Amino acid sequence: MVQNSTTTTMIEKIFPSPSDCELPPLVRTLKASAERNGVAFHFPGHKRGEAAPSTLTELIGTKPFLHDVTEIPELDRFFCPEGPLLEAKTLAARLFGAKETWFLVSGTSSGVQAAIMATCSPGDTIILPRNAHISATNGVVFSGALPKYIVPEYCPEWDICAGIRPLQVETAIKESKIAGQKVGAVFITSPTYNGICSNLIEISRICHSQGIPLIVDEAHGAHFKFHPEMPETALEQGADISIQSTHKVLCSFSQSSMLHLSGDIVDRERLHKCIHSLQSTSPNWLLLASLDASRHQLSISSETIFNEAVKLADEAKTLIGAIPGISILGVSTFTSFPFMDPLRITIGVWRLGLSGFEARGILDNEFGVVPEFGGTSSVTLAFSLGTTDEHVQRLVSALKGISDTFLPRCRGKDRFCVSGDDIYGGAVAELSPREAFFAVKTKKELMESVGEVCGECIYPYPPGIPVVVPGEVITEKAVSYLLQIKRHGGVIYGTDDPLLDSIVVCERGGE
Repeated sequence: MVQNSTTTTMIEKIFPSPSDCELPPLVRTLKASAERNGVAFHFPGHKRGEAAPSTLTELIGTKPFLHDVTEIPELDRFFCPEGPLLEAKTLAARLFGAKETWFLVSGTSSGVQAAIMATCSPGDTIILPRNAHISATNGVVFSGALPKYIVPEYCPEWDICAGIRPLQVETAIKESKIAGQKVGAVFITSPTYNGICSNLIEISRICHSQGIPLIVDEAHGAHFKFHPEMPETALEQGADISIQSTHKVLCSFSQSSMLHLSGDIVDRERLHKCIHSLQSTSPNWLLLASLDASRHQLSISSETIFNEAVKLADEAKTLIGAIPGISILGVSTFTSFPFMDPLRITIGVWRLGLSGFEARGILDNEFGVVPEFGGTSSVTLAFSLGTTDEHVQRLVSALKGISDTFLPRCRGKDRFCVSGDDIYGGAVAELSPREAFFAVKTKKELMESVGEVCGECIYPYPPGIPVVVPGEVITEKAVSYLLQIKRHGGVIYGTDDPLLDSIVVCERGGE
């Protein structure tokens, strides 16, 4: 069903804004379905928990199984909803400021891939940052688009990339047009994993002046609309598609996300088909209900709900900033990017003689404090509605303990001799990602792979940013960087060989 302005008005009349005391539509529907006490001759096989595995029910009880059902009539149709799911999506669109919203049960990754497929046809150019998430690379493979990478601003001390400047986007569009290439979309990651935001207002203006849609991977910014100290959302700044991980800082179940559409540039029907081509035909309705419940939680007190979380994050920054040997990433590091997520704190540990991987391990194993991720030089912490004062006290105490232990014996960190900037800035593509994906391949020993065309996507996770993408020539610097990450405790994904002793490469013609 196409949702034009008339349709949207009709939906709003059918589904008026609920009062705070009402249950969210999908929660209400799941509750009513369970209370029917019907006899289940439908999937799934555990029959509302009757045959649920005891090892799992001992952990979580039987109630989750009671609500784990298939697309039975009283629920709705996932692909073309007309009842409570449509109501839930409409309420979410209203809250987040979208023309239309889709619920995703395969994470933001599926939304990123669908957005690229919806805007880029085979042979089109897509402009995107070289440090985009692995899902964007997969979207390029699926769509057959040709990537034109922008190298983000980089800080060697932190080994962290910032966002993309508007001038870089404008230059990339001009270069593509001079080369006779059709630009299908511009793709921006904002905020980054470290909470750094790009100037999407200016980037969207540049894109729209050329009739090019702007896709924003806003996985880490679903909460931006709900506190005055937050940066503006991607939709507020003119993005055409925003994909948000509702499960990251907001409170839906892991794996659940939302895709928001705005404006009229993107073909809505094509986007809808792409979304559902990448989604399960058997969605978990608990995931869908958690998205609806998270939306309802926000709508009750949208202007104040994050007050305590922001306050705790500010207090933590003050306390952590006073600990010797520890630095805090701030806007002064990247002066071209003045907006950062106040709930994302990245702490530098190189003055303690530690890598971020090592510091993360110590925090987790010795103090029971589990950061979001560790990098080469830093550790990143995610604050949210669930963060408490006790959590902050334990974090600060742990960091003080690490400082007391490692600062006196520090003689300078074993610095990474290869930085991310060396990798992203020096990448050369011999094949498109799609060509490399379908090419004939072979394995080569790691050091023998230098100079070969990579046949797989190799990335440390988190954060999931590729060091080498399919089709790029493997460089000695890239291999050295991967080995350093592994040596310092990082985990490498994407390789057929989990030990990284070999890499899959594309066979060149005549070999």
